[in-house]
Amino acid sequence: MSKLFDAPVAFVDIETTGGHPAYHRITEVAVIGATGDKLDFKWSVLVNPGVAVPPAIQQLTGITNEMLADAPDFSSIANELRERLAGRLFIAHNARFDYGFIRREFANLDRKWRAPVLCTVKLSRALYPEQRRHNLDALIERHALDMASRHRAMPDANALWQFWRKMRLQWAQPTLERALQDASQSGALPAQLPPTLSDELPEAPGVYRFYGEGDALLYVGKALNIRQRVLGHFGGAAKDGKSQRLAAQTQRVAWQETAGELGALLLEAQIVRREQPVYNRRLRGAGEQLSWLLDDSAAPPRLAPLDPAALRAGHAFGLYRSERAARKALTTLARTNDWCLKLLGLEAGEGSCFGYQLQRCSGVCLGLESPARHMTRVKLGLIREQLKRWPFEGPVMVCESRAGGVAQIHVIDVWQHLATIESAHDDGIDHSTVAELIERSTAFDSSSFDIDSYRILTRAIGSERHRVKPLTRARRSDVAFDPIVAGDHS
Repeated sequence: MSKLFDAPVAFVDIETTGGHPAYHRITEVAVIGATGDKLDFKWSVLVNPGVAVPPAIQQLTGITNEMLADAPDFSSIANELRERLAGRLFIAHNARFDYGFIRREFANLDRKWRAPVLCTVKLSRALYPEQRRHNLDALIERHALDMASRHRAMPDANALWQFWRKMRLQWAQPTLERALQDASQSGALPAQLPPTLSDELPEAPGVYRFYGEGDALLYVGKALNIRQRVLGHFGGAAKDGKSQRLAAQTQRVAWQETAGELGALLLEAQIVRREQPVYNRRLRGAGEQLSWLLDDSAAPPRLAPLDPAALRAGHAFGLYRSERAARKALTTLARTNDWCLKLLGLEAGEGSCFGYQLQRCSGVCLGLESPARHMTRVKLGLIREQLKRWPFEGPVMVCESRAGGVAQIHVIDVWQHLATIESAHDDGIDHSTVAELIERSTAFDSSSFDIDSYRILTRAIGSERHRVKPLTRARRSDVAFDPIVAGDHS
């Protein structure tokens, strides 16, 4: 760090179509090269993102679709950008954003790129801890930086160049060295992990794994941005005991990218249930799943293994591993809501139920209330326990895709994740594979019902971000397929 101010640096700013490098694209890049106090070059270029710029982004930046229509795409400027950044410290405000987008654009071209990084947000916090705000607008006001316009790449990069020169003049070198160490992204990793890990982690959704001694699986997590989430684990290692232990024990980090958030959630649930990592919440093992079944009649609830017919009709209430647990849960609800234990089949004997004697039953057991009326009250009271009805006739698929042609098709039936099929393109699925999955979906086994997948899918299916397409039970060799992109941020 002591030689930093005499070394080549690059002040970088970009404009984009949105906030996530896995889904959005760069529309403008500016780089200001300097060595010490000497300005080496200023370079900026508009970039055609290949997608429409949202109206809100056009209004913010002033960069319109018309301005980008004849601009070069990223592949056309990649070589020059790489040369401009080569051998220089990459400096940006909220550097993770700019660095992540540029890495992702290079990755979309199957080209690796990395650089040492320094974030001026962190530098400002280190030098001015008493200040509450450290965004670029705050720096411009606080340090009286000359600013022609905001939210364009070159003016924003030029503001960083001015800030850099002011810091060189205002602070003694030892103080600056400590601040620069705090602002560097390279200091967050535990010593036993390779220093290149920070650059290798992708700015993409997916699942990551932490391995310890003997390659024992310590922890599995999901993320919309794997790099940000993994580095966040280690950056917070001093904050709590669990993070400290995990950071100290982790010997290796592995990851698997997905096309979107739903794929990451489903994959995490699958791995945690199958492999039971040390630091994850322990999931219950496989076994028969029981549920209280209530139909539209006045009949009392019936405890039975969960079946697809009940889920399709919306007649299943609660999920239990044993008859004892199911009866205990229903008994507790009955006593709270003044239901008749005898009508519910939870109490035997002649005459009234015990609850009637305590004035906790309306007397349905003595004919003072009709069973139909009483069961209506029971069903209303059980609404919170009701498993959500499967709203489709058969299995469905959800397709997620993101920049770089990464697509995944999730095949789902009766709230259960059957499989995820990788596809280079949305229409690149093997129809015979889908047909086989459809056939498998007809054999429902309550012991394999995964409550974690159920919770994920009930939140995802029906939301605005995830549209579904029913799969037709056609001939095995002729499966209808028309994928719908879910969570499309293009």
